[in-house]
Amino acid sequence: MTRVKRSVHAKKKRRATLERAKGYRGDASRHYKKAKETVMKADSYAYRDRRNKKRDFRRLWITRINAAARVNGMTYGQFIHGVQTAGIELDRKVLADIAVRDPETFAGICEAAKAANDAD
Repeated sequence: MTRVKRSVHAKKKRRATLERAKGYRGDASRHYKKAKETVMKADSYAYRDRRNKKRDFRRLWITRINAAARVNGMTYGQFIHGVQTAGIELDRKVLADIAVRDPETFAGICEAAKAANDAD
C-alpha cells in the first residue's frame, strides 16, 4: 500500500478552522480542538437561526399590523379576513411596512376590509 502524507491538507484544515474562530475568546481562538468545537456550535446556531429569523419577522409584522388595525377599530383577525375577502393581495410584510410608514393608506385599507367584512 502506498504511503499518504497528510501534512499539507491537515495544516490547511486546521488553519481554516482557526481563521474562522478569529475573535472568539480565550482558547477558542488559539487552540485547534476548542476552536473546532466552538466553530461547529456556531454553525449549528447559524443554521437554526436562519430559520428562526423567518419566524421572528413574521411575528413582528403581525404585531405591527395588529397595532395599526386596533388604532383603526379592528382586530388583527378581522383585518386579515377583510383584506382577503376584499381581494387585496398584499402580504404581511408589505402591510406592516404600510402600517409603519403610511398610516393614511393603512386606514384606507382598513376601511376596505371593514366594508368587505360587513358585506360578508
